[in-house]
Amino acid sequence: MKQILLVEDDHDIAALLRLNLEDEGYAITHETDGGNALQRLETQPWDAVILDLMLPNVDGLEICRRIRQMTRYLPIIIISARSSETDRITGLETGADDYLAKPFSVQELIARIKALFRRQQAMGQAQTDGIIQAHGLTIDPLARTVRLNGQHVDLTPREFELLYFFARHPGEVFSRLALLEQVWGYQHEGYEHTVNTHINRLRIKIEKDAAEPEIVRTVWGKGYKFAEQNHDASL
Repeated sequence: MKQILLVEDDHDIAALLRLNLEDEGYAITHETDGGNALQRLETQPWDAVILDLMLPNVDGLEICRRIRQMTRYLPIIIISARSSETDRITGLETGADDYLAKPFSVQELIARIKALFRRQQAMGQAQTDGIIQAHGLTIDPLARTVRLNGQHVDLTPREFELLYFFARHPGEVFSRLALLEQVWGYQHEGYEHTVNTHINRLRIKIEKDAAEPEIVRTVWGKGYKFAEQNHDASL
């Protein structure tokens, strides 16, 4: 049974989420205080964390940072009343895998949790492929690190998974919907703009010129591809 730590100081929201998540077969532990949540995170194993941002004593962003400093990767979904684009970007850049603005559908949260676990399982299977080196990039799936010409590249968890997926399939073209299914685990339309946003942000971090990408390339009318190492001059 998957163990999920729910960190939410609103008791009504927490009770609703706990009821529905336990109905899905997850074991839920609830904490209202950020400091107590950190203690649990440091002393117990978890499969995922659902994390509010505005918490007593230690806020959610600091908890997210602390989780990412731990050696073991742990999926994080932020749930917050902070709904601006800046808030979402900050949450994702701090290390969250996903971000849901309140109010949200409980069923959507459940769908995203399931998608996270599917991706985690797929990443675990893919890790047997080992380190990938291409275009000056060194991608380590076990450490979940990326280096570009020897320099560390700071990627969010989703950016890492997107790059690693591309790198495992050089030269193959993937539509936005296909990437949404393979990397995000979403099996429906409506979030394709999310793919564009993440690819743009990834390019800023790994390309010499994000406006003229040489690694993650656009195939007009079809989607995106990871350029093959030795030849890929034409689209």
